[in-house]
Amino acid sequence: MPTSSVTSIHQPRQDLRHDWQRHEAAALYALPFSDLIFQAQSIHRSNFDPNHIETASLLSIKTGGCAEDCGYCSQSAHYDTGLKATKLMDQDAVVATAQRAKDAGASRFCMAAAWRNPKDKDLDRVCDMVSAVKSLGMETCATLGMLTDDQAKRLHAAGLDFYNHNVDTSPEFYGKIITTRTMQDRIDTLSRAHEAGLKTCCGGIIGMGEQVEDRLGMLLLLANMPHHPDSVPINLWNEVKGVPVNDTAERPDPIALVRMIAVARIMMPKSVVRLSAGRQYMTDELQALCFLAGANSIFIGDVLLTTKNPQTDRDANLLDRLGMTSGISATEAAPAAMRASA
Repeated sequence: MPTSSVTSIHQPRQDLRHDWQRHEAAALYALPFSDLIFQAQSIHRSNFDPNHIETASLLSIKTGGCAEDCGYCSQSAHYDTGLKATKLMDQDAVVATAQRAKDAGASRFCMAAAWRNPKDKDLDRVCDMVSAVKSLGMETCATLGMLTDDQAKRLHAAGLDFYNHNVDTSPEFYGKIITTRTMQDRIDTLSRAHEAGLKTCCGGIIGMGEQVEDRLGMLLLLANMPHHPDSVPINLWNEVKGVPVNDTAERPDPIALVRMIAVARIMMPKSVVRLSAGRQYMTDELQALCFLAGANSIFIGDVLLTTKNPQTDRDANLLDRLGMTSGISATEAAPAAMRASA
């Protein structure tokens, strides 16, 4: 077993580090599976209830027509994916969807708009939505593209808790996926959100054709930020017709996914690690291994933006069988309530 650069499995480090080196991440990833899981689970138990899963819901409040050329995205105006662009939803419809999400067991409601960056007149409406959803007693999250300092402050004043802005992949692989927005643009927006008092939600996508080195590179980027993201969503790429990533995509080996979750937990011990898009491709057994490795959040509802997600009753059944608590239960899950327009 590696010993020089990886903490002993019997004494996992608990401090927050921002100076991780690539060889350290690679050594963690290469540990014997049981040793890696033991270390990740030990750190997880020191910072979270290991038997609780956070549940969130995600709604597309403005779909399609995005000016960015993200090669994985069904909402990019650069590709013909068959998706019809929509206008910003009415506030009443958003709040009604949030209420159904809360009734189904979600504690956080995330609002996503397919923009490069929001216009101030649109941000006014989003701020009103945030305040209205906040009044339901839910945590609020938004992903709206790049922000200015003033826009971040306005969202915080409206009651927004989290701002999501993913880095998507490693700095080295990034240019093969996106050309209309730089990695630095993304980091700058995260910094503005943090400085405005917002918690940050930042992760990426795997399965687009990147290598293990790129996945670790993404985790290094996140773990070495001045402030670790409060939430780290890990997405499996969802198959989308008409986008360039179709030509390079390769679904990760399940054990490789679990290893990545474990490394994320070790490197960012106090961050919530979320299994996000792509869970419909995962078996119950794989999800259980990911929870054991330190994942402790999921999106519920059978639609995530424009792609499928496991139905809420399946999630409730799995968590019940695992003896894990959440906002949902096997007897009260109502998947139909989550079929919001997205």
